[in-house]
Parts: sequence; C-alpha cells; structure tokens
Amino acid sequence: MSMRTLPLLFINLGGEMLYILDQRLRAQNIPTDKAKKVMNDIITTMFNKKFMEELFKSQELYSKKALRTVFDRLAHASIMRLNQASMDKLYDLMTMAFKYQVLLCPRPKDILLVTFNHMDAIKEFIRDSPSILNQVDETFRQLIEMYSCLPAGEFQLIRQTLLIFFQDMHIRVSIFLKDKVQNSNGRFVLPTSGHVPWGTEVPGLIRMFGYSGEEIKRIEFLSGGNYTTPLREGSFDLYGDRVIKLGTNMYSVSRTVETHMSGTSKTSSSHTKENTAPNPLAKEELNLLARLMGGLEVKKSSGECDFRLNLFSSDEEEKCAELNRPSELSYQVINIQATKDQQRNDELARIMKEFKEEEKPTLHTSKGDDLLAMMDGL
Repeated sequence: MSMRTLPLLFINLGGEMLYILDQRLRAQNIPTDKAKKVMNDIITTMFNKKFMEELFKSQELYSKKALRTVFDRLAHASIMRLNQASMDKLYDLMTMAFKYQVLLCPRPKDILLVTFNHMDAIKEFIRDSPSILNQVDETFRQLIEMYSCLPAGEFQLIRQTLLIFFQDMHIRVSIFLKDKVQNSNGRFVLPTSGHVPWGTEVPGLIRMFGYSGEEIKRIEFLSGGNYTTPLREGSFDLYGDRVIKLGTNMYSVSRTVETHMSGTSKTSSSHTKENTAPNPLAKEELNLLARLMGGLEVKKSSGECDFRLNLFSSDEEEKCAELNRPSELSYQVINIQATKDQQRNDELARIMKEFKEEEKPTLHTSKGDDLLAMMDGL
C-alpha cells in the first residue's frame, strides 16, 4: 500500500462534502451570511496548517470508522448541525462520488488532476476571503511539490490503495442510477468508449517488428468501443485547464440526490468481514487520529445560534432513514474533544501509555473499534 494516499483521500472527500453542503444550504434557503460562514469555517478548519502538516506525513490509511470520525468533526466545525441520518447520507455521497472518480481515471496520475479540480472549486467557494484562500493555496503548493514529480508506478500504487479502501462500499446513489453509471447492486458501470489516457494511442492496431527493429507488419482489429485521443494533457500547475471533468461539482445543476442501501448478501458479508479483522495498529492509529483531531479546533463567535441542515426532503424521511439503516453500515461515530486543552492531552497520554504497556491481543476487533472505544472515555 502507498504511504502517500491519505492527503489525496482526505482532500477529495472534503471537496465532495463541500459540494453537497453548498447544494443543500441553497436548497433549504439558508441565509447567505450563515451559508457563507459555514463554508468558510469548514474550509478554514480543513486546511488548518498544523492539521495539514500531520496529514502530509508519510503514513498508512487508517480505518473507515476513524476517517468518518474526522469528517464528522469537520462537518460540525461551524454553526451547522447534522443529525445522524443526514451525516450518514453525506458520508455515503462523498465516498461513492470519489470512488467513481478513481475508477474512471484514464491513468493513475489523473487522480492528481481530480484533486486539483476539487481544490479549484474550493478556492472558488472562498474567493472573497483572502486569508482562507492563502491557506488553500499553501496546501495546493504542497500537493504540487509532493505529487507532481512522482513516477507512474507510485500513482498506480496510490490508485490501488484507494480502490482497496473503497472496495466494500456499494451504496446506490440516485444521480448515478439515473445516469446509468451504477447498477442496482451499487456497482459502477465502466464505459467502453471515450478518451484514452494521455500519451497512449487509440486501440485497434497491432504492429509487428523484425529483429533489427523495423516494422514489418500491421494488423487492424475492432476494439469494441469508440475511443478518441485527448487534445492535450491537463495542467498540473497552481492554475490551468485540468482537461478532465472528474472531480468537478456534479450538484451545480439542481438535482434531487438519494442514497439507497444495497441489499446484496455480498455487501453485508463484506462489512462483517471488516468487523472481524485483526487490529495490530490500534495504538498507532490512536496516536495519529489524536494529532489530527488536535488541529480541528472549532471557534464559534459568542451569541451565534446553531442551525440544523437536513440532507433529506423532510424530517420524516430523515427519521425513517436513520431507523432503516442496516447495522453493518453504521459507523457509530462519537464526539472527540482532542484539542489543545492540557488536561485532555494528559488524559490521552495516560490512556496511550496504559494501552502500550498492556499490549492486549486484538484478534476479534477491526481496525478502528478499539480506537473509538478508548476515545469514548475522553
């Protein structure tokens, strides 16, 4: 697995989260000043300097539950509040959208262009806030410095790591179902036509060469698809045309978006498998997540009132979704207060020390279960 995957996963999922929240804030007619504050606060928290420093360190991906906890905290970094069902739906939409984008990337390196599309859109959200824009640009430069010079093999490893992370997620999304890019079982339909990867040729020709290297024969064949060559490569600079549209805002046109739990036995068994996997890295994950969460400080102005955002059409639909959500898809998110408060940091250090000394076997819990159970006591 690649040790450079976490920043790309976090930024792309965060970009999808902002697309969805922006659409719902407009759909529910939230006052412009409140909606702008929500977006600014979340983006400010998301690109916090210390948080990004931890995120960009070489490290393995951690469990779905731990990542979900980070996004739960991030989504509530402002005056907006989400009920459990709406947060579940938000996370489902985020993960399935990015999974689809990773699957459709013409070449592994194009994952970076998808990330840049998300970054471009995030910059557009805060174009009137120069200080926040500087934060985002700093992360943008870090992405360019870290990833633009990587070889194709490393990007292939990053793509494989992302697909392993997403492989058991088969949530049906109404937009994908209507556009016929997703089957009723939640699996995506890969196209057999379109642009070929930059630097490659349209399939349909076999060349044969002699011992001296000269071409001696050509054989044409039907490729079974309608392929075209891209006119130019997407820009990997701070500004420029990314060429590919993956990672852009699919909610820019008003559309109703619903998620549905796939009822296949394979989906259920895959989640059960995750819950019974060994957990040899629990203490490392605890340490990592605590540092990450320490950067997610929520600063609220006095006198401001929270408001609730609903990702469903009505409160009744939200309640129904929460009651009917399969238990194997529940992330059981908890509130973690791992900030700079010295007393909490001391308590966290004590728990980590005890865990390290005891070295209890964890053969019957998944990666993330012990983490969340221990953090629950903070």
